[in-house]
Amino acid sequence: MSDISIISAVLVVVVAFLAGLEGILDQFQFHQPIVACTLIGLATGNLEAGVMLGGSLQMIALGWANIGAAVAPDAALASVAAAIILIKGGNFTTEGIAVATATAIPLAVAGLFLTMIVRTISVGLVHTADAAAKEGNIAAVERAHYFALVLQGLRIAIPAAFLIAIPASAVQDALKLMPDWLNGGMAV
Repeated sequence: MSDISIISAVLVVVVAFLAGLEGILDQFQFHQPIVACTLIGLATGNLEAGVMLGGSLQMIALGWANIGAAVAPDAALASVAAAIILIKGGNFTTEGIAVATATAIPLAVAGLFLTMIVRTISVGLVHTADAAAKEGNIAAVERAHYFALVLQGLRIAIPAAFLIAIPASAVQDALKLMPDWLNGGMAV
């Protein structure tokens, strides 16, 4: 499997950015695994693999929900990263999809750290927006909101760009180094 082309890489980063936005907006559901993985599969010319991975991850993500102050694992990062790993790994069999699904789970939990960082920064933006609202500066309030949304998109787009920059051969070698017991354990 060769590396992702420049045009495909740009499209994947755009999908990743939209998935990050949708993790907050919930308007078009780009953060849902079935949508994000399918769009990445389409952008890279591997639609069938994207749909199969998205379907597998969607079944897992159905059980993830924010309840009270508890934040669910990050479906957007899990979907985007797993799709990139699957595409770069080049193994579109059931085994390859199982490995990508297994790697998605720890990535979803790691995505909580990025979410925490962005939400912490957003607290400062809320104070900025409050101060602007007291002054009647609605344009500054809007800018603060848009900046917070951009941060949410970058929360997924930047890791996606880093994954795309890794050569496909390095991804394939890393996946081959994973012992069967680890693959099986992560899949469970």
